Amino acid sequence: MTKRQIAHLACTAALVASGLGAAAAPPADRETVHRVKPGESIQQAVDAARPGDTILLSPGTYRESVLITTSDLTLRGSGVSPTVLVPAATPGANACAKAGNGLCVTGTKDRPVEDVTVRSLTLRGFAKNGLWASWTDRLKVQRVIAERNGTWGIGQERSERGVFTHDIARDNGDAGLFLANTVDAEGGAADTKGTLVSHNRVSGNRIGITVRRLRNLTVDRNDATGNCAAVFVVGDESAPRAGAMSVSRNHIHANNKLCPKTPRLPFLQGSGIVLTGTERTVVAENRVVDNVGTSPLSGGIVLFKSFVGALNEHNEIRDNVVLRNGTADLANRDTGKGNSFRGNTCTLSEPTGMC
Repeated sequence: MTKRQIAHLACTAALVASGLGAAAAPPADRETVHRVKPGESIQQAVDAARPGDTILLSPGTYRESVLITTSDLTLRGSGVSPTVLVPAATPGANACAKAGNGLCVTGTKDRPVEDVTVRSLTLRGFAKNGLWASWTDRLKVQRVIAERNGTWGIGQERSERGVFTHDIARDNGDAGLFLANTVDAEGGAADTKGTLVSHNRVSGNRIGITVRRLRNLTVDRNDATGNCAAVFVVGDESAPRAGAMSVSRNHIHANNKLCPKTPRLPFLQGSGIVLTGTERTVVAENRVVDNVGTSPLSGGIVLFKSFVGALNEHNEIRDNVVLRNGTADLANRDTGKGNSFRGNTCTLSEPTGMC
């Protein structure tokens, strides 16, 4: 082979290696943005979307309920002016509307819905829940306002690794944010694998944030005021026990709304953080002030056995500022073993000696 031939082959090899001598590779699939305006159907856009797509809603009011069953979708409102979902005058045909919910993200046990993001929406006035999620993985709910809904503002069950951040839940019939293992069956606490509830504002609800029969979850840097009770961590006698979570750096203040008793709970007023039937939960570095009431569950940070008799055990209450909270800043109204109180700034405790 001549020197000229060798040089030609070397040049050709270099072109191929750089991609210049080969046919261009086909472009990767790009996400599709489905744009919806008031008067158009969000549900139609959701049904037409494929994984990776975004449904972008223009500002305005939409009168419908929306059901998402496809993974890897983003439903996003306008960040400039409000994008509001309210109930339709005539209930829609999908399961979300029939249940009285505003927005539902729903999978199954065998096929959970994964990586859905809901952002910058207002969900207002639905008979049951503003947003309801079941069988989801890595659901993100961010900058959502859920207000004046009949039961829960934002709720989730049977789900893992959810992220609920910078949301506002106000004036809902029960909890502003509600997270549970399941709502229609008994059972042991579920491992959420790191669900995060952070930087949310909850006000005017019966309970600001309820965490029921769950493990491995963080409730951090939320602001709760004007509720009957701010934060409930709820367990029972089932195994595994509820707990193994962190409630930290929250601002809990003036949760003094009065709510009547229910078949499950006495009347509520002036409750900051309440643990019932939980284990190995760390309640740390919270500011809990000015929560005043005379309910059995009133007080700044309260340990109370569950209403089926399950005790709190091995919980750690430390380094909190707990002041001016009605009957007690710290209250251990339980007989469970291994609960510790240390490093807290408070004035009045029940029993005495914990401040």
